[in-house]
Amino acid sequence: MIVVTGATGNIGRPLTRALAEAGEQVTAVSRHPAAVPGGVRHLVADLAEPAGLRPALAGTKSLFLLLSGDLHALGANPADLIGEAARSGVRRVVLLSTLGVVTRPFGATRIAMRELEDTLRESGLEWAVLRPGGFASNALWWAESVRARRVVAAPFGDVGVPVVDPADIAAVAAACLLEDRHTGGAYELTGPEVITPRGQTEAIAAALSAPVAFHELTREEARTAMARSMPAELADDTLDILGNPSPAELRVSPDIERVLGRAPRPFADWAARNADAFR
Repeated sequence: MIVVTGATGNIGRPLTRALAEAGEQVTAVSRHPAAVPGGVRHLVADLAEPAGLRPALAGTKSLFLLLSGDLHALGANPADLIGEAARSGVRRVVLLSTLGVVTRPFGATRIAMRELEDTLRESGLEWAVLRPGGFASNALWWAESVRARRVVAAPFGDVGVPVVDPADIAAVAAACLLEDRHTGGAYELTGPEVITPRGQTEAIAAALSAPVAFHELTREEARTAMARSMPAELADDTLDILGNPSPAELRVSPDIERVLGRAPRPFADWAARNADAFR
């Protein structure tokens, strides 16, 4: 049995499907009821209460651990999830971390994530750590304005980073869960190229076969919009990365190709597969 947390999200959904198609028994864990592929067991659980995972972890060999948002908050103790997995007899944990533990290691949430990585390494379990950069799916923030007005509004229109397709993260996670050769690996996951918001807009327009305009926001305009859905500190941190990425944040990592034997998918591929979200 393999347990997938965050099973209904951008990574968990394709990961659950890939594992089921590989013939694995899968338990999909999410905070709310949701549809899952045929043959997959579903469990509603809140990761903020690690004991709630016990019914899923009994008899489980591997766990994909994706923290819910509240487990990134100050005062949370996600290390309890590692302890619960070890006590339940789980053999392997694949942890979704963040590239920020390498590129910007001193923020509070990244310090906490690095500590969780260290806890996993010291747990005695088999482990692998995935460190993705920015997600291609963050472009869904623009879906409403594209549907309504055929416009993308974003800051730093000509500053790019190599955003990664969540489906590629899921494929790497599946390999790490299924193949012993990835045990003990920490993988930095990026897309194949640096792409700007203006370039992403062009890719969305191509996927729609319709013109989409780009409107550049000021940093303050973007901060105001982002602060409606995230803490102001996180909004500032995100804008720092988007507006002034470091050389490490601009680097295209070879790790997806090393694990999967193929290049990561470009943003245009993600846009084509998700065009209906923008129609």
